[in-house]
Amino acid sequence: MTQPFELPHFYMPYPARLNPHLDEARAHSTAWAREMGMLEGSGIWDQSDLEAHDYGLLCAYTHPDCDGPALSLITDWYVWVFFFDDHFLDMYKRTQDRAAGKAHLDRLPLFMPLEVATPVPEPQNPVEAGLKDLWARTVPSMSVDWRRRFSVATEHLLNESMWELSNINEGRIANPVEYIEMRRKVGGAPWSAGLVEYATAEVPAAVAGSRPLRVLMETFADAVHLRNDLFSYQREVEDEGENSNGVLVLETFFGCTTQQAADTVNDILTSRLHQFEHTALTEVPAVALENGLTPAETAAIAAYTKGLQDWQSGGHEWHLRSSRYMNQGARSGSPWQLPSGPGTSAAHIGTLLASAAQERLRAYSHVPYQKVGPSILPEFHMPFPLELSPHLDAARRNLRTWCDQVGILQEGVWDEDKLRAYDLALCSAGLDPDATPEALDLSAQWLAFGTYGDDYYPLVYGHRRDLAAARLTTARLSACMPVEGEPTLVPGNAMERSLIDLWARTTAEMTADQRRTLKAAVDTMTESWVWELSNQVQNRVPDPVDYLEMRRSTFGSDLTLSLCRMGHGPAIPPEVYRSGPVRSLENAAIDYACLLNDIFSYQKEIEYEGEIHNAILVVQNFFGIDYPTALGVVHDLTTQRMQQFEHVVAHELPVLYDDFELSREARRAMDGYVLDLQNWLAGILNWHRNVDRYKDAWLSRRAHRFLPDRTPARPVLALG
Repeated sequence: MTQPFELPHFYMPYPARLNPHLDEARAHSTAWAREMGMLEGSGIWDQSDLEAHDYGLLCAYTHPDCDGPALSLITDWYVWVFFFDDHFLDMYKRTQDRAAGKAHLDRLPLFMPLEVATPVPEPQNPVEAGLKDLWARTVPSMSVDWRRRFSVATEHLLNESMWELSNINEGRIANPVEYIEMRRKVGGAPWSAGLVEYATAEVPAAVAGSRPLRVLMETFADAVHLRNDLFSYQREVEDEGENSNGVLVLETFFGCTTQQAADTVNDILTSRLHQFEHTALTEVPAVALENGLTPAETAAIAAYTKGLQDWQSGGHEWHLRSSRYMNQGARSGSPWQLPSGPGTSAAHIGTLLASAAQERLRAYSHVPYQKVGPSILPEFHMPFPLELSPHLDAARRNLRTWCDQVGILQEGVWDEDKLRAYDLALCSAGLDPDATPEALDLSAQWLAFGTYGDDYYPLVYGHRRDLAAARLTTARLSACMPVEGEPTLVPGNAMERSLIDLWARTTAEMTADQRRTLKAAVDTMTESWVWELSNQVQNRVPDPVDYLEMRRSTFGSDLTLSLCRMGHGPAIPPEVYRSGPVRSLENAAIDYACLLNDIFSYQKEIEYEGEIHNAILVVQNFFGIDYPTALGVVHDLTTQRMQQFEHVVAHELPVLYDDFELSREARRAMDGYVLDLQNWLAGILNWHRNVDRYKDAWLSRRAHRFLPDRTPARPVLALG
């Protein structure tokens, strides 16, 4: 069969190595699969299928250093997960039997109890039998923290198969952002990362949830999945009718040829590998130091990182050899490894190295403060009507008084002209049109705190390149938010005074858990500002995927969602908020607002602030295209994110309500939450259209005074 595109040149600088216990793992996994009922009689596989797929070879390449028993266990896990995938395809995707598929998935978490002694049901099929056996053999040697993380990754892998099934039912192809997010869960690479820990070393619980470790796992996942999409396009899209494939997603989004889409997928894959390396070499050592990890804990992270690297190179080698994938014309050896022997082309090696250097250096080559002219504003897709609070005028007056009281107008970063130009009360009046006067004031003041902090960090710390002071400021802000009655520190600047005041008034009636959630949301926002500063110091334009995900944090999205959710009380169960459809709904809304902001603020950030954190610039840099073309890509993405929001409301939430058997009260509360998000979206667009903050005339007038009139004093750099 003719291949639909020519496989691209892959960036893979690490040599694949083969575990010497391969034959042992092959023999064991074949016997195990037969014992679990996965072979003859299953209707899914027979022994020839298993031998052709050769999961023993996959695991021997991806885990080259573990011993024989560990390799056999890991191979059994992969046999199980691929059997699950083919079984789910045959039983539920081909038949499009969503109800039966959900019933099948709902039972599987019962076979993964955190405590070994917890009884589990009697298996009813080979998938359940395999999971029961594997869990019992694996978890005794792993911590409870690992068990919890691995069981969550496994549940995501299983449950998000319903997302794929729903898309098949609707004939719907995801947009690129949605696809990357969901592919991580469906594709199972976070699950694979858990098995890398089993084979190498557990990640210390203290840093398992930190950004650097999360990025290592996510970049690993994205690279694994995008590589798989390239090799499996023919089987999935042409043979099986799948529509969850990165090549197809980009082909549809850009309206380009399959070959162009494949080449773009490979570019994103390469960028994710570069991000992995950047994080491993710059952010991971810093997080180990900041958290005071022991030498043994630091060595465990290093072993885990190397294990992920081994998986990349081994997985690539397996794709070249497995009959499961299209691999005609793919190189059997990595061109990034220096060849030996006569006839070696030094010119060829030089070309490859120059290409790699060019791709890396492109992220560091942006020239700041270029004149770009007024921001070009397209027509935005906004299906929701705008409503404004009748208390807007009073909120404006009260915000001015509050900013003066906490000192925001006295530090040289903001003055009254800027406060008027930003008109944050207008934003609050659109976000929450039904708010009481007191609630509207509180909302506007939270917006002022977040916007002021976002302006303060680059002005005070960015120009000084003082990351240490920024990190200490972030730690002090966290200390301004006591959860269980801890004493707050004495405020040393306007940010601390404003946060202490907002925290006391917002959390007065909250439980400790609610305060903890809100504090985590604020911490996420302030820590993301330090990430921005780190890139600014390096003059590094972020990787596109990393940028879009971190943009949610720099925009204060978790804080916004926490404040929105609080208005709906306990009627909505926490597991509903954690569900895939609700997270998809929220992320679509957040991304629309973030990208909208980047479109309006392009001139302000690029021309006047020397900023590098803007989606249009990120797209320009990644694709090597001009401003109008990049704007078109970002604008298309805003439209797709809004359409996804509408899709989730119309099609996924009703199914979710039934799946969770929500009461009438809970359904009304969820409908109210959706309305809050709709108001938020309409209010955000209205605010951007009307304030002076992003307008050329105001920016030109303030250009000579865009930096503070005086350099703001450093805050008190102590936590005591």
